[in-house]
Amino acid sequence: MRRRFCRGRHGEGEPCHCRPQRLSRLIEPVVLLVLKRHPGVHGYELMHHIHNYAMAGGSVEPGAVYRVLRQLEHDGMVRSQWVLAEAGAARRIYFLTEEGEVLLDDWVDVLRQWHHEMGQFVQDYDTMKEG
Repeated sequence: MRRRFCRGRHGEGEPCHCRPQRLSRLIEPVVLLVLKRHPGVHGYELMHHIHNYAMAGGSVEPGAVYRVLRQLEHDGMVRSQWVLAEAGAARRIYFLTEEGEVLLDDWVDVLRQWHHEMGQFVQDYDTMKEG
């Protein structure tokens, strides 16, 4: 099933599930962006790149990243393949699909909106505190 942020695409009166209910969902757009910038990375490399985008100053658990990868792959947003390493075990590498790129675009729209809303929140707080 293809997941999409609705951007108002849900029917009137239907709940909007565009926005993640848990902060841990923010791992998803980070994984998508890393795969866009670094196609064909394996899990360890992916984890290294993800830490460059750690949200809220927190660390990202590898288990959470792999759960997101599996779900994204199940949903057709990511594909993976096994490759034989010159030394050691085979590694699974990951690629973003066209649908994954659309989902990344949708996430960016949502994050831009959050950026605006959080900026307004901080501005209102600062104004209240000054007055």
